[in-house]
Amino acid sequence: MTDNPVIIAGGGIGGLATALTLHQIGVPCVVYEAVRELRPLGVGINLQPNAVRELYDLGITQADLDKVGVPAREWALVGLNGNDIYSEPRGLLAGYKWPQYAVHRGQLLMMLHRKVVERIGPDAVRLGSRVTGYRKHVDGGVSALIEHADGSTSEARGSLLIGADGIHSAIRAQMHPSQPPIHWGGAIMWRGTTWAKPIRTGASFVGLGTHRQRMVFYPISRPDPRTGLAMINWIAEVTMDNAEGWKQSGWFREVRIEDFVHHFDGWVWDWLDVPAFIRGADMAFENPMIDRDPVSTWRDGPVALMGDAAHAMYPTGSNGASQAIVDARVLGAAMVEHGVTPRALAAYDDRLCGPISQVILRNRGAGPFGLLNIVDERCGGTFDNIDDVISAQERTEFMAGYRAAAGFAVEQLNKAPPTIPQGARNAMALA
Repeated sequence: MTDNPVIIAGGGIGGLATALTLHQIGVPCVVYEAVRELRPLGVGINLQPNAVRELYDLGITQADLDKVGVPAREWALVGLNGNDIYSEPRGLLAGYKWPQYAVHRGQLLMMLHRKVVERIGPDAVRLGSRVTGYRKHVDGGVSALIEHADGSTSEARGSLLIGADGIHSAIRAQMHPSQPPIHWGGAIMWRGTTWAKPIRTGASFVGLGTHRQRMVFYPISRPDPRTGLAMINWIAEVTMDNAEGWKQSGWFREVRIEDFVHHFDGWVWDWLDVPAFIRGADMAFENPMIDRDPVSTWRDGPVALMGDAAHAMYPTGSNGASQAIVDARVLGAAMVEHGVTPRALAAYDDRLCGPISQVILRNRGAGPFGLLNIVDERCGGTFDNIDDVISAQERTEFMAGYRAAAGFAVEQLNKAPPTIPQGARNAMALA
């Protein structure tokens, strides 16, 4: 390991994608991760085609992704009486050159970690080491301040520091000490997984209800050939009065299903019994739907933010993890052009900070689920013919606008050149 690597604070999806990207372009790096042991925790997330494209370019194969999830085939919104509001094909069926994947977050994380260890080495990820801040040097370098699991502290010097340390980022807090607290808009989510038979296409993402109360569910495994049951990820959500702010002691905690399932009494149709579906889960986790206000910049000289540390956003667009992967690749592309320098971080910041800040705000408006808001305002979420409520053209234009803003419009993505050309190396490695 070089004495002056790029330091990555945080070994989540974004941090590990950054490590794989830097290794690919010839940049030494090391990841410091707070947890003592990586475990496949979490539930389902979606990887949009723009992120799958980048994973493929990193040498992550379809077979790798098939082990941790399933290609999505449909995205659908359904009203309170069970009638369709909108549906569209996803991934390859929508004309993309790359699929969309619904995956188990923890299994994806473990797969990326294995790739990092295989390609960079067993010391590439230092567990039990939390980056608590940084110190810039007059020569342009930076030191990460590290707190270890045994209570000791140390400093690690690097050429650059990448803050991939999540929504509670210590690096962001130092970079923007006057930032507002975490923003909670009033929605509470209960999340879990249930083994059940997939519906519709067998790989459909379904949003059901209104903006005040809804269910989201989609499979993250293939059906068991013996039972026909697949692991279905679900999110049950209710919007409440948030005048007093979040009062619980933590942001993510296990709760009893009976504590919240009553919100969905009566949500029963011939194709889905929501209370029974929720009760089929082994456990459930409660967390508020939170994000952070956008900041003016993601960089401070040799330090840059990425992933949730840069742009924590509501999960309504299913693009938080996808954007973290894209961040890693854009960061790598900047180093290909400008070397391992603060100038590369500035180019990365110039390209992404402004546009992605707009996506944060768009997701606060319910993102693509905004169609549920419109339908609720016009008819209370119950209708016989959706065209009498909102025209097909209006529905299509609404969704097209979101895809374009989030960076995965079909033609735009398909025509775009690779973020990092095959075989590209960072500018200093070629000097």
